[in-house]
Amino acid sequence: MEHGIAQEIRALGHMTVTELRDKYLEVFEEASRSHNKQFLVRRIAWQIQAREMGGLSERARLRAEKLADESYLRTRPPKVIPGSNGRTSVRSFSASHDRRLPMPGTVLAREYKGEMISVTVLDVGFEFDGEVYKSLTAVAKAVTGSHWNGYHFFGLK
Repeated sequence: MEHGIAQEIRALGHMTVTELRDKYLEVFEEASRSHNKQFLVRRIAWQIQAREMGGLSERARLRAEKLADESYLRTRPPKVIPGSNGRTSVRSFSASHDRRLPMPGTVLAREYKGEMISVTVLDVGFEFDGEVYKSLTAVAKAVTGSHWNGYHFFGLK
């Protein structure tokens, strides 16, 4: 990448969203609907590089057009959701686990005496070092050797 392009792209990271939206208008000759800084930086950087160094090859462009033509892109949701008879149904959701805990599959991590402790929340219990424990308190006791409140030990509120 040439020095001027790299410098211009680096400068994008220091711009405000308003400045990036103005730059987007300058580069693409149309206003951006996005207010996401990271998205704007990436799009503008790509366009600057494509303009200076050439964009996609003709072969890649044709392949992308072919893929886009073959794909089914819905622009609006269906008027009637299949199986709903056109009516909205309301159902309550009851979590099968304690509300203070994150969803199953979440990994809780904490450093204790220089060692990183990682515990995976399961549907029923917690996995630590290949063993399943009934509670976070049991995990905390296995780690420390003394009684701890499991929620407090892992910083859950």
